[in-house]
Amino acid sequence: MSDESTKATVEVVGLRKRFGRQLALDGMTFTVRPGRVTGFVGPNGAGKSTTMRVILGLDSVEEGRALVGGVPYRTLRRPLRHLGALLDASALQPSRTARNHLLWLAHSQGVPSGRVDEVIETAGLGTAARRKAGGFSLGMRQRLGIAAALLGDPPAVMLDEPFNGLDPDGIVWMRGLLAELAREGRAVLVSSHLMGELEDTADHLVVIGRGRVVADTSVSELLAEASSGRVTLRTSAPPRAAQVLHGAGVTVLASGPGTLEVTGLPDEEIVALLARNGVPFSQLSAHRATLEEAYMELTRDAVEYRGIPVGEGTR
Repeated sequence: MSDESTKATVEVVGLRKRFGRQLALDGMTFTVRPGRVTGFVGPNGAGKSTTMRVILGLDSVEEGRALVGGVPYRTLRRPLRHLGALLDASALQPSRTARNHLLWLAHSQGVPSGRVDEVIETAGLGTAARRKAGGFSLGMRQRLGIAAALLGDPPAVMLDEPFNGLDPDGIVWMRGLLAELAREGRAVLVSSHLMGELEDTADHLVVIGRGRVVADTSVSELLAEASSGRVTLRTSAPPRAAQVLHGAGVTVLASGPGTLEVTGLPDEEIVALLARNGVPFSQLSAHRATLEEAYMELTRDAVEYRGIPVGEGTR
């Protein structure tokens, strides 16, 4: 790995941490590599926020290490020049204007003041730069936090739930920004619960549950695996089709009016089976799983906080 690639790499190796008797991190290990957007996902309580705080040196661990460009973040003299991060959009002085907030950060990091105006424009805050940040909406605070993360022109960027509070225009802007940061060769780590957004923007995915990595793979490979062996069947006789397919030991799930998801039998055998039993159908196609479907399957046994559907708790 070249020196430039090393500078843009975030490594998490064997992190283990407890909060009292609760094991928050259980050997957490993954690498955020340059030139791609890495999605960081998992159920509530899985360890995402704790891991990001450890990377920034805000929490300590009993075992393991987190490195930014090969060294601990807390040892960096001007850390914003190495890793720009947004963990909490509310972490600002409300009486300062957006521009003064960024000027203060720039001065602390030895960043030229001209860079402040650049990131203000990048974040779309030009008309609000001289307004006090305490009056900002959540979406505007998110934009200000992202401007702060980009202030030092860092080779690595880490953002926690960056889509929160953004309007549709802001979401489109965020997608483009993440893609551009990766094209520039930066390592980008994005934590989010919005699987649809990550499906459109992430190249790689680190899925965690109960403090450990469940999957560390490209988004395309994860979707291909989740889609493998599944077909979508459209029929005017769903009950009859399901009965026939169940009789052959096939897994069948209703996914909509006149639509079944079938797993466990090749396409041509499904066609032959339906034809032999006189079951009409209008379409048989390979199923393309969504990232949300793949994620739900991976984390099914790792959800710590699960609600009860409305009505079930009162029966």
